[in-house]
Amino acid sequence: MEADLRAALEQGQLCLHYQPIVLLETGAIAGFEALMRWNHPERGLVPPAEFIPLAEETGLIAPMGRWALGEAVRQLAAWQARFPRATPLFMSVNVSTRQFRDDDIVGAVRDLLDEVAIPPSSLKLELTESLLVQDPDECRMLMQSLRDMDVRLSIDDFGTGYSSLAYLHKLPVDVLKIDRSFVRAVSTGEGNAAIVQVIAGLATILRLDCVAEGVETADEAVYLRGLCQYAQGYHFARPALPEAVERLLVAEDAHIVLPASA
Repeated sequence: MEADLRAALEQGQLCLHYQPIVLLETGAIAGFEALMRWNHPERGLVPPAEFIPLAEETGLIAPMGRWALGEAVRQLAAWQARFPRATPLFMSVNVSTRQFRDDDIVGAVRDLLDEVAIPPSSLKLELTESLLVQDPDECRMLMQSLRDMDVRLSIDDFGTGYSSLAYLHKLPVDVLKIDRSFVRAVSTGEGNAAIVQVIAGLATILRLDCVAEGVETADEAVYLRGLCQYAQGYHFARPALPEAVERLLVAEDAHIVLPASA
């Protein structure tokens, strides 16, 4: 499997799917999350849960993460040029613990922003909650270096890892992402649904944006509308290749333009 994964990186078998992130108030696409997939020559499309842990263990996650970051930013630049918005479309890219700590993430982002013309604030790097408590001082230093470039920082799956409340107000964070397990509880009636309100309230107090992940039903979307600014999930759109995403953007633009020309 490790040999196959090395070959995948060298032979261009990795690809990115993009899941739209929408403004809950209007349903309009505001940005995307880039999600890595593996087009295995024999097994077909391999989901990330099957290969990301191995990539972390072997250290392959660093070159894979660099590739994904570059691919996602170049795709974002193309979409921003083709589909201009008053507030530019943004791209969220996951950064693994190993990539953040062992790779020169600050240098990689700086070089990429020098090469590709996007507003730095339209790039959002997603970090895991557990990363923030392993070495908070080092994390804060690296995060501040990224924030000084006007790159935005997001905590992924907030509430599922170690409690970072003691550090949260000290870190240059811009976004909290609510894990899908809490969002799902909205439909099932479980007590975890209250955690959505707590996290959304915390984001409001700290003046952070809030994104709900894994929204699968209209009821969940309605419930979240008064709590979070953004959401993503199958209710809005599944992760897809760039061609399918572009069709969504074209349709959205057409819907905006048509009433004005009628």
